[in-house]
Amino acid sequence: MTRSSTQADSSATPVDFSCGLHEKQGDAELDLKEVTRARVALEHITNKWAVLILTVLCRRPARFNEIMRRLDGITHKALADALKRLQRNGLITRRVLTASPIGVEYAITELGHSLREPFQALYDWTLVYGPALEDARREFDAAHDDESR
Repeated sequence: MTRSSTQADSSATPVDFSCGLHEKQGDAELDLKEVTRARVALEHITNKWAVLILTVLCRRPARFNEIMRRLDGITHKALADALKRLQRNGLITRRVLTASPIGVEYAITELGHSLREPFQALYDWTLVYGPALEDARREFDAAHDDESR
């Protein structure tokens, strides 16, 4: 995929996930601004259903009811709200179909496709570390069940 003007500039400072503490106050203030900016963006793409909806639309456009069938457990309202948020943020498009029966089709945008690599990395991470998460939950629950007795 080619880079578009909507994608981040490659000269941007990479995020440091080393969990180190910054010694200068100026760095801490800058980091707080970066974290706030990142938080706002992440809130729009990491809500409960957004990742799953984008995954459904990644392969091909789909109508509302098809998306709903593919996302077990989502309510009509939750899907409508999530689709509206994704559309507002430029990650999907909404097109009214005049064919019979009249309907609405949703498709992922180039900006939405730019999330494919990080989503794939997150998915791959879940395959590797999912069992460790399950083990940790079981251990936590077992320890807390003992405390409640």
